[in-house]
Amino acid sequence: MANAKAAWLTQTPLVPTGGSLDEAVAFYTNQLGFVVEWRGGNMAGICRDQVRFNLVENSTQAWLDNSSISIGVTNLDAIWAEYKDVPVRMTPPEMKFWGRREMHMIVPSGVCLQFYELAG
Repeated sequence: MANAKAAWLTQTPLVPTGGSLDEAVAFYTNQLGFVVEWRGGNMAGICRDQVRFNLVENSTQAWLDNSSISIGVTNLDAIWAEYKDVPVRMTPPEMKFWGRREMHMIVPSGVCLQFYELAG
């Protein structure tokens, strides 16, 4: 079917490590509960539940300053409880004026992870 419209199926962000790949893999697996799916060269694929990232060994400041990932979760309070003692900068969950509860984590590389749940 040459004229069939393609469907978008998934996304896997490229996340800069800000330093060594080994340190980033250790942080995401030991502190955030990710599992390594594959590893090769200066990259590693990690996942937790349905969320996947490709960690890329890269310390380019522009990449780090402009990397932010929004992750939908089913229970934001449980995520807060799980991560509140991780040694990173983090904001507690709060309701935003656009209608969803969010919290933000700045990982050691400087990348921002935004966790959210829809108001219900």
